[in-house]
Amino acid sequence: MRQANPVLTKTVRLSGTVVAERFITGAGAQTGAAGNAIGVVRTAGVSGELATVDMLGTAIVETGAAIAANALVESNASGQAITRSAGVTLGRLAPGESASAAGQFVEIILFPN
Repeated sequence: MRQANPVLTKTVRLSGTVVAERFITGAGAQTGAAGNAIGVVRTAGVSGELATVDMLGTAIVETGAAIAANALVESNASGQAITRSAGVTLGRLAPGESASAAGQFVEIILFPN
């Protein structure tokens, strides 16, 4: 069961094409590799559209690789969550969450940036 508990959600005008449940920048674009993010976009969209972004609390995000339980995460080049190595720490997997491969959906605790 996928669940999220957002505490702060905002509407953002998109500045490019985004995929649902990926990290998004303050400019409304999908976050790139190791980049900063304001949160996780809930739905897919294209430039000029409005989209809901979970900014604080927990959010569901798509993984770009396997991620161990309790790991810190950053963004890959496609805005997916991967285990943090050298990029901006965007969150941590919520208790009980892990991913065995890319393309899975996990709940993360968002960190404000």
